[in-house]
Amino acid sequence: MEGAIAAAFVGDQIEKHRSKTGIGAHSIFLGQVRADAVDGNRVTAIQYTAYREMALQKMHDIRESIFSKFDLACLHVYHSLGEVPAGGISLFVFSSSVHRAAAFAACEEVVERIKNELPVWGKEIFENETHRWKVNK
Repeated sequence: MEGAIAAAFVGDQIEKHRSKTGIGAHSIFLGQVRADAVDGNRVTAIQYTAYREMALQKMHDIRESIFSKFDLACLHVYHSLGEVPAGGISLFVFSSSVHRAAAFAACEEVVERIKNELPVWGKEIFENETHRWKVNK
């Protein structure tokens, strides 16, 4: 997804699941760009880049492994590419299951695996127009 993930997109995804009445729980994670201060300079945005083919294959592999581990009805993952301003949403994970435990656990594991395994890199852009590669925490 290019740029920030819009709140309307998140809302639309939730709305689409109203008709799936066998689902009893959804877990949602939204990753937001922080306006961190480093050496007196504030982050104004993060520029996300990826090796797309590798990232798509890795995300497919992560999703397949999560589906085999947890009893899920749905799992949707959206990660921004391009520039996302401070305050913007850059990651949206939405897991659904009959019961909450699977939805919670799957959502958390997907986020951790994305942070550790997905070949997406973020360059923090500062208000003074300098930049540095972001370290995932």
